[in-house]
Amino acid sequence: MPINIPENLPAHEALTKENIFVMTDNVASRQDIRPLEILILNLMPKKIETETQILRLLSNTPIQVNIELMQAASHVAKNTPYEHLIKFYTTFEQVRDRRFDGLIITGAPVEQYEFEEVDYWKELCEIMEWSKTNVFSTFHICWGAQAGLYYHYGIKKYKLPAKMFGVFPHKIEIPNHPLVRGFDETFFVPHSRHTGVDRMEIESSPELKILTSSHISGVHIVADKTNRQFFVTGHSEYDRFTLSDEYFRDLGKGLPIKVPFNYFPYDDPGQPPHFNWRCHANLLFSNWINYCVYQETPYDLNDLKNIG
Repeated sequence: MPINIPENLPAHEALTKENIFVMTDNVASRQDIRPLEILILNLMPKKIETETQILRLLSNTPIQVNIELMQAASHVAKNTPYEHLIKFYTTFEQVRDRRFDGLIITGAPVEQYEFEEVDYWKELCEIMEWSKTNVFSTFHICWGAQAGLYYHYGIKKYKLPAKMFGVFPHKIEIPNHPLVRGFDETFFVPHSRHTGVDRMEIESSPELKILTSSHISGVHIVADKTNRQFFVTGHSEYDRFTLSDEYFRDLGKGLPIKVPFNYFPYDDPGQPPHFNWRCHANLLFSNWINYCVYQETPYDLNDLKNIG
């Protein structure tokens, strides 16, 4: 949340230069407050696990957030109880006439398919097109980020020589961007993917900017020029044992899988894994909610039709 201070206070200029969010009395007096409406399109197979991870991070803010969970109607979920989906999940047809402050599109384990081969690709494209007029800010994760970059900007994914798997150091490329307020110069993010996006292709688009990256895992956060679309290639929402579960799962299936990078102490899978990305995960989601959604979204969501 912002600090409310007099505009002529000497600290105002210094804090602003340090990318700390301050608000003057004049602006604060005009603010209206209401709960944020956030829609989560959960494409992961273990939906209960993923929804819990994301909700944990969204709760780390004093702003009240109303959550709507959505599934792809054109896909049959096999790893989540049908009763859970019926009770807690909606479909696009049920929300297409509504407007939301934010939309989160999760990753999905379909990255080795061409986008057009995914059974819910047509539905996802319809949702992403709808989001441009019915959602103020969209937060794409991992495969969801690759899908968004491909649909909106024609940026293709490419196959990696080996799975990008582990917890990698990252750096900030645009320090004054609100999404990375408070980030350390080096911070850690889990990745688990077989494909990537090309940095030069992103840099060639005047509509996009790279906010953070890793010299090992590549481009991390991409934003559009309006700061309403964010594409995050990593999995900051992962719990301590998510990569461990994936590693032992693939190992048990006889798949070629290396020990996750920078995850187990001394690369020993018998040791409890490090959990060194939690603070920045909370900061990433709270920054998105606070600065990129709450401070910018119209009070009346019907006004989205005028800025879409």
